[in-house]
Amino acid sequence: MPTFVLKGNLVFFSAYKNHIGFYPRVHAFKEELSAYEGGKGTIQFPIGKPLPLALIGKIVKFRVQQNLERAEVKVGKKKK
Repeated sequence: MPTFVLKGNLVFFSAYKNHIGFYPRVHAFKEELSAYEGGKGTIQFPIGKPLPLALIGKIVKFRVQQNLERAEVKVGKKKK
């Protein structure tokens, strides 16, 4: 499954017959994603409808921040 990585996995995605699966592993943005089907940590964007690129960008930026913060914590623990 294609994955974007920055100091760990950011988001995954995959194409299916009726939707594009997006796996950001984040539970924020619940209200903004309420128009889409999905499950725990997944979002399904229907084929044939425009992707919400601004929202996807917002989610990816959120995940980048999470990963950078986690990486800093790990570096801090190693220095002790």
